[in-house]
Amino acid sequence: MKFKFNIQPYQTKAVESVVKVFDGQPFYDGFTYRIDAAEFSLNQLSFNNFIGYANNKIALSHEQILNNINKIQAENNIKLDEKLDNISLDVEMETGTGKTYVYIKTMFELNIKYGWSKFIVVVPSIAIREGVYKSFEITQEHFMEQYHKKARYFVYNSKNLNAIDSFSQSNDINIMIINIQAFNARGEAARRIKTELDSFGSRRPIDIIKANKPIIILDEPQKMGGQATQESLKDFNPLFYLNYSATHKQHHTLVYALDALDAYNNKLVKKIEVKGFDVQNLTGADSYLYLDEIIISPDKPPRARLELEVKYNKEIKRVTRIINFKDDLFALSNNLEQYRGFTVSEINSVNKSVEFTNGIIIHAGEASGDVSELDMRRLQIRETIRSHLQKEKELFNKGIKCLSLFFIDEVAKYRKYDEEGREINSEYGEIFEQEYNFVLNEQRNMFNEAYNKYLSGIETHKTHAGYFSIDKKGRKINSVLKRGSDASDDIAAYELILKDKERLLSLDNPVRFIFSHSALREGWDNPNVFQICTLKHGGSSAINKRQEVGRGLRLCVDQNGTRMDAETLGDEVFKINKLTVIASEGYKTFVESLQSAIKEDLSERSANALPDDFVENGRKPKITNKLNNNFNKPEFKALWDLIKNKYAYKVEFDDEKLIKNAVISLDANLRDKVPQLNYTLTIGEQQGLLKFEEKDNKTNKLEQIAGGSVKYDLIGKIAQAAKLTRRTAAKILAAVRPDTFAKFKLNPEKFINEAVILINNVKAELIAENIKYIKTNQVYDADEIFKAESGELDRAYKADKNIHDYVLPDSGIELRMAQDMDKASEVCVYAKLPKGYAVSTPVGNYSPDWAAALKDNKYIIAETKGSTDEMQLRLIERIKLKCAEKLFAENNAVIYRVVDGWQSLLNSL
Repeated sequence: MKFKFNIQPYQTKAVESVVKVFDGQPFYDGFTYRIDAAEFSLNQLSFNNFIGYANNKIALSHEQILNNINKIQAENNIKLDEKLDNISLDVEMETGTGKTYVYIKTMFELNIKYGWSKFIVVVPSIAIREGVYKSFEITQEHFMEQYHKKARYFVYNSKNLNAIDSFSQSNDINIMIINIQAFNARGEAARRIKTELDSFGSRRPIDIIKANKPIIILDEPQKMGGQATQESLKDFNPLFYLNYSATHKQHHTLVYALDALDAYNNKLVKKIEVKGFDVQNLTGADSYLYLDEIIISPDKPPRARLELEVKYNKEIKRVTRIINFKDDLFALSNNLEQYRGFTVSEINSVNKSVEFTNGIIIHAGEASGDVSELDMRRLQIRETIRSHLQKEKELFNKGIKCLSLFFIDEVAKYRKYDEEGREINSEYGEIFEQEYNFVLNEQRNMFNEAYNKYLSGIETHKTHAGYFSIDKKGRKINSVLKRGSDASDDIAAYELILKDKERLLSLDNPVRFIFSHSALREGWDNPNVFQICTLKHGGSSAINKRQEVGRGLRLCVDQNGTRMDAETLGDEVFKINKLTVIASEGYKTFVESLQSAIKEDLSERSANALPDDFVENGRKPKITNKLNNNFNKPEFKALWDLIKNKYAYKVEFDDEKLIKNAVISLDANLRDKVPQLNYTLTIGEQQGLLKFEEKDNKTNKLEQIAGGSVKYDLIGKIAQAAKLTRRTAAKILAAVRPDTFAKFKLNPEKFINEAVILINNVKAELIAENIKYIKTNQVYDADEIFKAESGELDRAYKADKNIHDYVLPDSGIELRMAQDMDKASEVCVYAKLPKGYAVSTPVGNYSPDWAAALKDNKYIIAETKGSTDEMQLRLIERIKLKCAEKLFAENNAVIYRVVDGWQSLLNSL
């Protein structure tokens, strides 16, 4: 099939925005130049070797060009530049909107209008270079029909320098495509371009190139913004620069902008749907570890970035920590039994590994002990296949091929070789075929006859294929990232991908599911990718997420090569063009990361147009909340003297009552708090550029080997965590019902964690009933406690009777309380108590909201709650409030109340 290219108004606008910069420039049909033989010591060469056609110089003054630019910027709603130092023009176009097409068309227009014919396209990697070359190839016929001429294009190769002579001696449109490594690196190829070569008539290639005064086009300039690159570009003697990107980092003169918001609003890219997975109720029973990387720095020994499970008050979470030699994972995990004996004995920067004192070794990129890791990859593959079939059945009758793309971090996980060198499935290949057959059988009765017939004609093992780098033996291997880049420069892999670009779009080709190395994300740019799944641990960075998603943003084409855009589909664009991302992490985590990357790349113009809830304003006005004269009033001094002391507490209660109440609580609550390991699939869809709305979520059981291999001292763990004697802990466990205790085998760490919480709650309630407070000689320093603080002006209330100029309320209830106290004639002075003023309780510190001095020598400590109903307050809150009541009851001069407002406080006095 052949791609069909329609003339898009936004693309035409982008072209015109560059061409009009030079309005008034005379047309020259090629400028003949002659290289001075003496200058280049080329006496032995014939005259014909020195003749060539260069771009004519710019005849306009900088003032005339700036005037043209300002007109264009005004038309395009872009901030006007006030000066023009050099001619370097930025064109901003969102991924998937055809920037390569635009700059090729721009070359033709510049040639037609001004006669300029020599162009160099500079790219940051071989991936992009090969993609650009392919774009020239597939658009050649289209532009021939438009302009009745062809562009001559070639990829610079230091071993084939004859192409440079052809580039120079032709008066046609000539384009050299070059990646920065060819002229800005230490390799032989980079040296050759600036070296006099016998094979090139004792000339330097760079001198022949620079004599053409080429127009330099930088594709993705943000990836080659180093100083060395910028200096090297000057060696080409460019007439001017054109910079094309979706995400400019170094800004020049912007003449056209089509950012992510524009592209989405104008339906120029696919809508994004996200399916994320969250695993609940991690068991903490199998020594889970994931080694992300070894960190090497010149002034420190090697360190490791390691993911492990950590126990918090209510749950176990997977977190990433930077670890050092001799670090103890048992301590870092908050004493999870699974990590006992995991002390770091070596961090090896050579083989990228960490060894522990128990003999276990883990290498960078490896996950250890994670029984659900492969299960999660299986779930991702299954969900990708389901999404594919659901989308494909809609597209099939419309003649649109549906493709799904898997990014993986290791070829060996998809393909391997047997003893005879034959390529066979590895784990992901096996899982894919199992899941494909499972899902296909699951859904067949939902498909019509024509689509079922299509599916029946495709063999399972032929419908998936891998596009990877190839070694000298023809075996698939991992692509290697170039140092300092996030892109692979392995040409073999890209040639395969690009060569098959059109063939993959044919319904006659059985390949519908594609596995590729995660480093190759730049090379994949097929318009009919409708599902993207990253089978890579821990997901990707925000930037990488945008790049990966970008591989599927282009609007799709049908079997005739017709683009399914708004012109063809009208309002149905997003119904057909929907990209589903099957994330390797939770839905919320993925969406927030993607939104963050999009926000960062939005132009200032679009960022300013976004609603407030899309972009937070980091420049909100601030105030410094200073103490005022109310602080020095005698009424406040008297109040402070009554409440400034710190208190200690002591508790005595009956162990048998604790045991009895704990058993009742465990039997009543524990069984429901130790559930089966589950995963939740959440599906959400774009409702605006940065707005994703959940439309469905489903929770399923994830079967897992219970208990693992870790041996537990159950009595000891509960006794230690709940601060009980072993005898008391043993009595509690011995008295619970068998079906309660059975939950331990299902999920031991969850059982321990929840049991400790329940026992501590029982203990806390007994403590609150029996606590006694004792005044100490220590006091709070009022000047330190009430020092000036900063806050946001839009949430500050200008107070009259508060000891600070403003009250910074945490809620609407607190705001109303402050307003009412300011108006109340009974109030002399009050203070919003800071967190630094706290009552110690067995369940944590408690800070009341207000302290107030009333007339008739009444002194108040008050807590404002939306509800004062004990049943609606959390257990911990109730215990803290009971403890505060006990403390302030010791002080007859202070009244403590929990209220829902000033009037209820007044009524209680």
